[in-house]
Amino acid sequence: MLARTQVLTFHGIGAPAVPVSADEKRYFVSQDTYRNTIGSLAALERRHDVRLEVTFDDGNLSDFTVGLPALVEAGRSARFFVLAGRIGAEGYLTGEQMRQIISAGSTIGCHGHDHVDWRKLDAAGLRRELHDARKKIEDAVGAPVREAAIPFGAFDRHVLHRLREAGYARVYSSTSGFAYDKAWFCPRWSVTDTFDPDRDVGPRLGTGQKVRSSVYALARRFRYRI
Repeated sequence: MLARTQVLTFHGIGAPAVPVSADEKRYFVSQDTYRNTIGSLAALERRHDVRLEVTFDDGNLSDFTVGLPALVEAGRSARFFVLAGRIGAEGYLTGEQMRQIISAGSTIGCHGHDHVDWRKLDAAGLRRELHDARKKIEDAVGAPVREAAIPFGAFDRHVLHRLREAGYARVYSSTSGFAYDKAWFCPRWSVTDTFDPDRDVGPRLGTGQKVRSSVYALARRFRYRI
């Protein structure tokens, strides 16, 4: 059976609410691009016999002001991975906004605490990012946090095993390709400011990509023992 779920990841929508680095700004798409993407998902799924899912990273305020309304209008849900250290800060989601996201049918996940490379952390640093951050998010939303998204898509065997030990039910990264619906490790596609759904999505949904993704998934299981 081939992998057939393509996960799209958004970071920010429209102009950043607070100053961000040039590299981070690359991951902000226009409001029209975002809305056109959400509006096109159902037709793309039918045309290519795939599932398309949406995730958000970092917990930017635009997740709530633009991201969520378009999802609700389209009758879809998403996963919102927030940084615990930014909850309530200017330009980022508050606890109340995250609770409203959950009430609308979407989920909140953990993106860590400070947006750092988890491969470079010692045991105390990983506890802060994987355990303490999750607890802080859970306290803010009043619900369990079961999934995590790895900052920068930067992982190794050690990071993946620490995530397993922490009890996360599913882990998301920026590794390209399709995902299996029930797999613990989930590849994603992070879109950038040049993204055009009419031009860019269709070519990634063919049978060849499904075959390659399925082979890569098997190879990852052996390489990282997950």
